[in-house]
Amino acid sequence: MSAVTESSAGTISQRQLRTLKAFDLGGAILAVITVLSAIIWAFPLYWGIITTLKPEFQVVEPGFNPWPRTFTLEAYIHILTHTNIGLWYLNSLMTSLAVTVLVVLMGAGAGYAISQLDFPGRRILWFMILASFMVPIQALIVNHFVLMSQFKLINSWLGVILPQLIVPVVVIVYKQFFDSVPKEFREAAVMDSASEFRMLFKIFLPMNWGVTTALAIITFIGAWNAFLWPFLITTKEEMMNVTVGITQVHDAFGVQYARELAAAVLAGLPVAIVYLIFQRRVTQAIMLSAGVKG
Repeated sequence: MSAVTESSAGTISQRQLRTLKAFDLGGAILAVITVLSAIIWAFPLYWGIITTLKPEFQVVEPGFNPWPRTFTLEAYIHILTHTNIGLWYLNSLMTSLAVTVLVVLMGAGAGYAISQLDFPGRRILWFMILASFMVPIQALIVNHFVLMSQFKLINSWLGVILPQLIVPVVVIVYKQFFDSVPKEFREAAVMDSASEFRMLFKIFLPMNWGVTTALAIITFIGAWNAFLWPFLITTKEEMMNVTVGITQVHDAFGVQYARELAAAVLAGLPVAIVYLIFQRRVTQAIMLSAGVKG
């Protein structure tokens, strides 16, 4: 009996060993694929940054030169001293902050109203918000441009901001989280004669600060990175956002690749810093948005 038991134990241990080896091999293959994918993804970024540190004559030299023979910051110095990048930063910062604050406030208010209030047309409004996912924002650009032109808002911060306030995913996310708040909190607030605004800002929003922070960060990043609409609505260089302004970096003697890439790096640097600082919140916001759309 003991011999049979020992034989069975030996067979099980051998099976476990083969399984572990298979897992190790699969893990090694996945690790190699992951590293190769990361290298492929990161190489254009690396190439762009290295190019900004080269003299222009080295940039246009034939052949593959993955490392500059001479390092220089001339491209960055030129962008900082010979362009309006400081003004472009200011325009991007002000419009992105305004879009973020207004989108979060409007999304929270609309989500609270649809979730907690009973008013005529509530279901129709909710279905309209859900259906808005079927219409890409690019399809509305002509309408937006005509409206902004009629309102005399071309080349203005308000003209850049208003069309970017259409973010239905924020309303949907807030509604879902407000639906999960226990009804006892609202009933207690009603007994204390609290107004709807007080319940929103004193009860519902504080219970969902994590969601608010995540949505605010992802909205700010999206507004900062916006290009198509700011490109269409602004024609004066002093009113351009940084994403649009960098397209104005040119030279009378042709394309200066190092300078243009330096402008692109400087334009994306604030967003990269925000992402690195608030990485967990950004990931949470992406998961929330993906969960809603899925």
